[in-house]
Amino acid sequence: MARGSRLARVAALGLLGAVALTGCTPNNEFWRWGWPDGITDESVDMRNLWIWSVIAALVVGFGVWALILWSVVRHRKRSDELPKQTAYNLPLEIVYTIIPFIIIAVLFFFTVTVQNRVQDRSEDPDVTIAVNAFKWNWQFVYPETTGDDGEPVNTVGNSEEIPILVLPTDRTIRFELASADVIHSFWVPEFLFKLDVIPGNENGRDNVFEVTVREEGAFVGRCAELCGTYHAYMNFEVRAVSPEDYDDYLAARESGLSTFDALESIGQPGESQSTQAWDLVDDAQQADG
Repeated sequence: MARGSRLARVAALGLLGAVALTGCTPNNEFWRWGWPDGITDESVDMRNLWIWSVIAALVVGFGVWALILWSVVRHRKRSDELPKQTAYNLPLEIVYTIIPFIIIAVLFFFTVTVQNRVQDRSEDPDVTIAVNAFKWNWQFVYPETTGDDGEPVNTVGNSEEIPILVLPTDRTIRFELASADVIHSFWVPEFLFKLDVIPGNENGRDNVFEVTVREEGAFVGRCAELCGTYHAYMNFEVRAVSPEDYDDYLAARESGLSTFDALESIGQPGESQSTQAWDLVDDAQQADG
């Protein structure tokens, strides 16, 4: 008994120490179970849904493991006598039918609630960005601007240049996505959100979402839908800057400056900081050779 008591105390102290150490982890990284912290208002809801779903799964898992262990110990073989057989236990069958239904209903409720909140659209967003996906790169258009050529300011990527999507912090940003060919998927890991870009929808009717970015920095973006030979090369960068720098950037673009020069003019690096371009032509020639 004394040995068992000592083991129990050691286990309890170990558990307490583990819990205490998790409190020292920056940004509660332990409790995020591998998810990024997120840089948008919407990412908070998705991160919380993920965390509590995992906790619920662990609670159910520990309960099942405890029942399995109890059954193994309680009903271990003691003799050759056949144990009492139980069949058609109606109360037990009702319990293990109702409990999973309740779990599924609760998870479904919170999932739908978060999904509706994340996909909610304001009537008058501060910024609108048109995102055009094509094999195998991206074009970002600022429809509310006019460049020196009379067309809206835009940034398009190629084999040698990663397209940089400049966004302001603390403003509501609406993305209207469109595809020129096949299904692509617009994904920024720090948004904790991705949206498939389905071709053929008029005016991006079903390819629209909004975010409010709260953190400045350079964040990689990717295509998350297998779209062909060079799918893995469809990277881009989100450059989040202050609202003032964003306005200055657009003014510089409207005056005729390139993406590189406009970024340099507001004190930002002109080239991508989170990813790099790959030469599709060179790689194709090497593959053929």
